[in-house]
This record gives sequence, structure tokens and C-alpha cells, in this order.
Amino acid sequence: MDKFSIEGPSRIKGKVKISGSKNSSLPILAATLLFNQPVIIKNLPKVEDINTMISLLRSLGSKVTLSSNRRIAKIDNQKKLKTFASYSLVKTMRGSILVLGPLIAKYFKTKISLPGGCLIGARPINYHLDALKKLGMKYILKDGYILARSSGKLKGTIIKFPKISVGATENSILAACLANGTTVLKNCATEPEIKDLTNFLNSAGAKISWKGRVCKIIGVTSLNKTEYTVMADRIEAGTFCVIATVSRGNLDIVNFDGRIIKTELDLLKKFGAKIKVNKKKISIKGPENIKSIKNIKTEEYPGVSTDMQSQLMVLMCKANGKSSITENIFENRFMHVAELRRLGAKINIVKNKAIVEGHTKFVGAELMSSDLRASVSLVLAAIVSKGKSVINRIYHLDRGYEKIENKLKKIGVKIKRLK
Repeated sequence: MDKFSIEGPSRIKGKVKISGSKNSSLPILAATLLFNQPVIIKNLPKVEDINTMISLLRSLGSKVTLSSNRRIAKIDNQKKLKTFASYSLVKTMRGSILVLGPLIAKYFKTKISLPGGCLIGARPINYHLDALKKLGMKYILKDGYILARSSGKLKGTIIKFPKISVGATENSILAACLANGTTVLKNCATEPEIKDLTNFLNSAGAKISWKGRVCKIIGVTSLNKTEYTVMADRIEAGTFCVIATVSRGNLDIVNFDGRIIKTELDLLKKFGAKIKVNKKKISIKGPENIKSIKNIKTEEYPGVSTDMQSQLMVLMCKANGKSSITENIFENRFMHVAELRRLGAKINIVKNKAIVEGHTKFVGAELMSSDLRASVSLVLAAIVSKGKSVINRIYHLDRGYEKIENKLKKIGVKIKRLK
């Protein structure tokens, strides 16, 4: 199992090009199941979750042809697809549940394993199932599988989600595209990745419109062939912004529209970072002294992203006083705290709130990754630690960050991947 060796502290300087968005690519790839016409998807990130989704599509019968650099996929579904998604493929990635909506919409039946993914909380799929049921899907849960079917085409309806859910919003949009009539989804998640999905579908002839947290989908009989470029990854961009801030670094982050992460950038300015933003670049310089901030809260977009919580906590450790952050999205997303304490952090957890003392002098240690975003927080802490850190189980990182060690080396980090 691979691990990282990092020698700190590092002074960060240079340029980072942001890869395509994992959280946008996964639902767009799942959406290709709706098509009979060829689809070309560009700017895919080279991460494990994308490999898993492509393997899943191929197992269902999709013909997927990848470019030599694996950033462009041509997908052709002219033959009838299978409707069985096995546990062996679904177990490692929660995003695989997104094939449920397209398969039931197009083939009126599917058998799909309950999904896996990061151990950061319960993340129940009942919102997905309840919404699809309102569209006409019937299902039972048996032996760890969802056995679902519908009597013909799904039927448009009004659905109000009891809680904002990214995955349930995506699955419902995918299912409603080929439904008879109009579907109105209320209390939707509005993350940029969801807007990217609906932009992709609209490019192929879908009829989807937004007004605040309400999404209206007028069903169509079929989707047309299309080419689409996936948006850049806002969590990767945000992560490198935190790296620059925590390390007194000076970075240009390119291939990214910084306005998408305005909330997080405004927060980094409060910590003391100097930031310039335009449509294609973020220029960010970290402060000599990081200010402390109390009462940060993770929220649905456009609030502070839960996927940035662990990175911000590293910043709080280096701040000049006490800070706090409350996790409102997932109930088990402080798994990195024990490992940060091994480096010297003073963090107290009270329910879903982390109180961070600040003034931490990180000292290198051996560490264990627990999930994707927790893993990257350990990398950030190791970068500003004194001495050598070894981070085990980095396959979590490989699921969502494209060759992060190569990008880090280019900006001054002493990092090695050990086999």
C-alpha cells in the first residue's frame, strides 16, 4: 500500500494548474447512461473514482474509449445496456448510486448494490429512493441490493426534499430527464457541480431550468449527441489556497474561476491571506501571522464547504489564537483530529464543534489516512511540520486528487511516494 514521506517545513511558491472536477465528472458520466447517441466528455481528472465509474459503465455495457492521456472519454451506448451494478464495483465509491436514476428512467428496472465510499457519516440514500419513488419507481432492499422497477416511463411530479442533498438532487434530475411531463424539485442542492451536470444535459437537448433552490425539468423522449468540458475542481483549488495561506506561500492557481469559491476566499482573507481573483486565476499570498477566527460553520453551497473543513482546521492550528469550526453536514467528519494531535495540535471536540487552540508547532510523525479530505489535511500539516512525516493509506487521496505529489513537488514540497 502506497504512502507519502514529507520533509517539512516547506516554503511554497509557483503555479498550480487545477484538474477537472471529480464531483462534477461522476454525475456527468452516470448521465451518459441516458443516451443512445455518442457523447464526448473532456477535462476528466485522472483519479481513482473516475476509473471506478468508467469500470462501472463498462460493466453495464457502455463502450468507453479513453484518449491517451485519459482526460477525454467517448461513450457510446447504441446497444441495450445491462441493468445490474455489482457490489464489487459499487463498494468503494458512493457516487456509484448515481446510475440508479438513469437506469430506472431508461430501462424501467435495475439491481444495484448499496454504495460504499468514505466513512464520514451515515449519508443515507433514503432521499434518493423517496424521490425516485414519487417519480414512479418501486423498490425493495434485499441482500444489500436495491431491486427497483417501474411500470413504463417515469412520470413528472413535484418533489420537495426534506433536507438539502447533493446526491438526491442529482439522481432525481437524471431520472426526470426522460420522464413523461414536468418535474419540479424543491429545496435542491445548488452546488456548482450540479449546475455543471444540468448544463451538460441541456447541451444534449434536455429542458432544465433553475430558480434559486427550485429545479424544473421538462421530460424529453431522448438526448442528442454532445461534447462537453467538465468544470475545474473547486475543492482542489481551495486546498491549494489553504496550502499557500498556511505556509506563507505565494501561489498562482490557474485554470480556475475563483468566483466559484468566493465564500472560502473571503474566509482566507480574514485569516490574513492576500488574494487577487479573475475568471482564470487566483493569486494568493499567505500572511506572516495567521489570524484566528471563531464560529466558522460548514453549510450547503454557497456556504463554507464541508470538503474544506479539515484543511481549514490545519490553518486554525497555526493561527495566533483560539478558533472554532462547526461541522453541520456530516456527523463523523473529525476523523483527522486524532492524527493532527499526533503532530502536536491542540483540538477539543464538543459534539459537532472543533475548538482549536492555535500557536501549534507541528512536529513530524507517522500518520494514518481515514478518508479523502482528512488525508489531504494531514498532507497540509506535514508540509508545515518540522521534520519528517509519513502518511499511510494514501489510496484515499488518490480517489480525489490527481497526482497531488507531482503538483506539490513543483511548488517546493519535499514529498516522495513510497511503494
